[in-house]
Amino acid sequence: MYKNKSLFLKFKNYMSQKKPIILLDPYPRTMDLLFSKENLKYLKNNFKLITAPNKNKNIFYEKNLPKADYIFGQPNLPSSLISKSTKLKAIFNVESNFMDNMDYDYCFRKGIHVLATSPVFAQPVAEMAIGLTLSIARSIHIAHSDFISKKEKYGGAISQNNFLIKNKTFGLIGFGDLAKSLTPILKAFSNKIIAYDPWIPNKEIEKFDAKPTSLNSLLKNADIIYVLASITSSNESMINSSKLKLIKDGSVFVLMSRAAIINFDDFYNFLKNRNVFAAIDVFPQEPFPKNHKLRKLKNVIFSPHRAGALDSAFKEMGELVIQDLKLISKGLPPKLCKKAERETVKYLRSKPVDIN
Repeated sequence: MYKNKSLFLKFKNYMSQKKPIILLDPYPRTMDLLFSKENLKYLKNNFKLITAPNKNKNIFYEKNLPKADYIFGQPNLPSSLISKSTKLKAIFNVESNFMDNMDYDYCFRKGIHVLATSPVFAQPVAEMAIGLTLSIARSIHIAHSDFISKKEKYGGAISQNNFLIKNKTFGLIGFGDLAKSLTPILKAFSNKIIAYDPWIPNKEIEKFDAKPTSLNSLLKNADIIYVLASITSSNESMINSSKLKLIKDGSVFVLMSRAAIINFDDFYNFLKNRNVFAAIDVFPQEPFPKNHKLRKLKNVIFSPHRAGALDSAFKEMGELVIQDLKLISKGLPPKLCKKAERETVKYLRSKPVDIN
């Protein structure tokens, strides 16, 4: 009996060693947040999972990278570290922003897929953007606050400055996943959609019935502006006082991604001194300082970086990872996660988030 048990344990250990190895380092996400019970079971049954510690990560990667097949996470992997990998097939970035924190050239040379789960955020962020826009247009947040404070004004008393978003000109700065999810929703209100994205060909924008335009033209002509772009080495603080001056009075400015595109000092002065409205979901510093002067403005709706933060979106992240993991395991290319692109990833400058 004991001999059989010993043989069984040896066999079990042997089979465990034969399983492909995944290094788990998903912070700020957790495995329970990302993966359903069924998907966690699949991972545990088919892979050897090794969890990274909170500290001494370099030591962990020096030890484990040579035998790892996959990484779930977005660790710092400079040339000296990632060059230790000999079996690595893919890095799944579950924070979802490609950062300037690894030797991407090495990955491209060695055929290592660097993937992000960012597509899951497109629909939630698009719907939140519409919600914020409608709240501005109809003072929904103000009416609710007044009612809670027992100061509600019935009828049209607070609606003098309200407006319909029907037939407005919508301007989209950035035409990636977020814009492609937002555009079909906007079409229910207006066919006048203009877009600016120097990394996207005009034909791709036109495919979504939007009109490509320059940034200056967009700022001058749009009634409702959505910032949906990734942060790059060339667009940081791109929207400053000279650009903000182009925006007409009565406009709505909705900042959904990324805060670093905006010069926030200029943005504050613009919002304070102009007849405009804004909604802000992302900030240059998070948590945003409690005493920041921007908080006192009455023409702004604030949302604490929560547009994409739905449990369903996080679980969808895990589903994308599982599906692409299965493809890569069969020697096939991934299809669902966003792929780091050789020509552009080195210019991305996203900051990691610390809060889910």
